Amino acid sequence: MLLYKESCERLHDFAMEPSQPGSAFHVHYWGVAEKLSSNPVHKHSFFEICYVLGGTGEYTDGGVDYSLRKGVLFCSRPGITHQIRTRDGLSIVFVAFEPDDAATDESMLEAWRQLADKGRVYAEASRSATELLWESLLLRENDRSCLPEAAVPAAACALLISFLSLFGENERRSAARPRQDSAIVRRAKLYIRDNLGERLSLGEVAGYLNVSERHLSRLFGLGIHENFSDYVRSERVRQAAKLLVETDMPIKAIAEATGFSSVHYFTRTFAQAKLIPPGKYRSKLRG
Repeated sequence: MLLYKESCERLHDFAMEPSQPGSAFHVHYWGVAEKLSSNPVHKHSFFEICYVLGGTGEYTDGGVDYSLRKGVLFCSRPGITHQIRTRDGLSIVFVAFEPDDAATDESMLEAWRQLADKGRVYAEASRSATELLWESLLLRENDRSCLPEAAVPAAACALLISFLSLFGENERRSAARPRQDSAIVRRAKLYIRDNLGERLSLGEVAGYLNVSERHLSRLFGLGIHENFSDYVRSERVRQAAKLLVETDMPIKAIAEATGFSSVHYFTRTFAQAKLIPPGKYRSKLRG
């Protein structure tokens, strides 16, 4: 037996700001209703996605009618008028949310924009990943296999991301490409941070990742709005600043450890970035 109230309370306790690297969300509310009644024609400024657990009814979205029954999912997109109508009530779960622009990769934001503009409205669950994730978040009486509380935020985030493949115009392809591109940028950034003492050319890093220089350069521009060379330079300065404050290493050794070709070049670059030479920076921060 499904525990409607308890399931809803747990989601509000643990899944209001679900996130993972590259994707984060603001959840406005979760709903787990045993018998949802008809509602008036209305619209939202955010996404609201529903999964019908039981009952029958009708959903109107932008003037188009859709039949509701067990196993149906439907997506109310931002700014689109919609309405649920049911005679006997619907057993239904739903979530209202929007992506967190500041903590979400640009490629993923573009996928959400496409979904808002021209995504599908209606889908059959058919044991899809989305349906299984919804089911995993619900509590049932005397069910020891319920998802532990610590796993709820991650499962909720996975559920929200799964909507891109279920309702997105290009389905799996449109969701897979942003994830793949985001992973390439993350790997590139890790490689750069772990090898700051090396030359770190665009060609070297692209070769390590087995992608073209052009593709890697484009991903940096799309993902972090910064070109490759500027990112490498900023990481060198960031690590140098850390070593100046936290160690007694000579400035020449810090310049070499962070990949600068000479002390002169290091001093000039550091001063441009921090508006203060490295020696004075160390003195100022260490008192």
